[in-house]
Amino acid sequence: MEIRQYDRSVSGSAPRRHRRWLRRALVTALLGGAAAGGALVLLPPPQPRTAPPAPAAGPRAEAQVRARMLAAVTTGVPAALPDLAALIGQQERAVRARPRDARAWAVLGAAYVEQGRRSADAAAYPKAERALRTSLEVRGADNVEALGALTALANARRDFPAAKRYGEQALKLAPKRWAAYPPLIDAYTGLGDYEHARSTLDKLMALRTGADAKPAVMARASAVYRDRGWREDSVAQLTDAAAAARTPAQQAAYLTGIGQLAWERGDLAEALRHFEAAVRLDPGRREAHAGRGRALAGLGRMKEALAAYRAALDGQPDPQVTLELAELYESLGMERDAEEQYGLLRNRVAQAVSGGVDEELLIGQFEADHGDAEEAVLRLRAEYGRQPGIEVADALGWALHRTGDDEEALTYASAATDKEKGGGVRSALYAFHRGMIERELELAGPARRHLKEALQINPYFSPLRAPAAREALQELGEVPDEPLPDDLS
Repeated sequence: MEIRQYDRSVSGSAPRRHRRWLRRALVTALLGGAAAGGALVLLPPPQPRTAPPAPAAGPRAEAQVRARMLAAVTTGVPAALPDLAALIGQQERAVRARPRDARAWAVLGAAYVEQGRRSADAAAYPKAERALRTSLEVRGADNVEALGALTALANARRDFPAAKRYGEQALKLAPKRWAAYPPLIDAYTGLGDYEHARSTLDKLMALRTGADAKPAVMARASAVYRDRGWREDSVAQLTDAAAAARTPAQQAAYLTGIGQLAWERGDLAEALRHFEAAVRLDPGRREAHAGRGRALAGLGRMKEALAAYRAALDGQPDPQVTLELAELYESLGMERDAEEQYGLLRNRVAQAVSGGVDEELLIGQFEADHGDAEEAVLRLRAEYGRQPGIEVADALGWALHRTGDDEEALTYASAATDKEKGGGVRSALYAFHRGMIERELELAGPARRHLKEALQINPYFSPLRAPAAREALQELGEVPDEPLPDDLS
């Protein structure tokens, strides 16, 4: 069994677009990525032996930590980066000593996936892929742990068709293994298949799971409820997950999620409280640092916001957070800093692509607002054809608007905001995009309604777009007094 590799040269006009994007990126990033994906070198050479640190709590405590980490990476439970690094070192030694140990290879691959996802370092993904292929070669196609990790890897790379394929295979082999369900739910969501996402969650919730699994199951339910627009249920599930978390890293992950839900509804103080609690528990949780940046920017505490974003981007920066910081600089009139971040964004996207990540959505979003909108349409149209989630629908609609094709743009913007067509998530950004498109089409009533909705959902949803929504509403003016229809007068 093989993992399909991304090759943007196989579809339509993608080769020219791909070359044009990568040509702008720094050459060093591309060379580094090419080296990472080259010859099949499964592991780095063994490091010189050094004296191990003295055990803090004895062999039994160390064994318990190792068991907890093994459970975390094989089930998708949040783990701390230092613990992941330690586990990876242990598993690398294990597969050198026992190269025919399929489970050791699967655990190593799963740990690489989680490390890459947590650190935004796509260079970990080719290593994960090679380890998981080796596990399959050793054991065969009934290797549930390897298939589950392949599902997680495909999700991390935004390859949702592959994630669905691997996830369904894993679930078929082990329908009572709860860990097979969450990554498959993610795959269905990425494909815009919300009906299957919900039915798969129902099956997961019907399983009998132990206390260790309960928080992760509740967190998965929270994500699905959020996508359905069930805010209170989403918050309740994630709050219960945080209360039942077994480790600081798990609790930090769930508190970060609660903070994000609070920010999405414009409750900045509540969001900041949860993000800061998460950072205290797990200082390496970059999503919590980025969340602090969003909340602090909304509160007008710009110096602190910029510092929080820089903390989130320290070491191995995430392209999406890089874009957020660039737009914050732009909103503050700090053009030189904004341009620097936009340049870094291209480099970081190139690095992610070299690790097999599908960054077409992010590239399309960037090009629509800050570059070549025609290129954005080409990329996003192809992406929507491959995996038509509401996030891609929204981005494609906005890109079409930016090229002046507002009639077609409205069809995609409507899909992203229609509960019958999409997931039902209440997004200020989606409502803003739809309102601006309707404004251009001179649909004043719907435009006014959706722009107001965007600001009601979250008045601070974007440092660039929230002010644009207010300005557009002012231009639209108040609803004029009109006579009642004849049949009602």
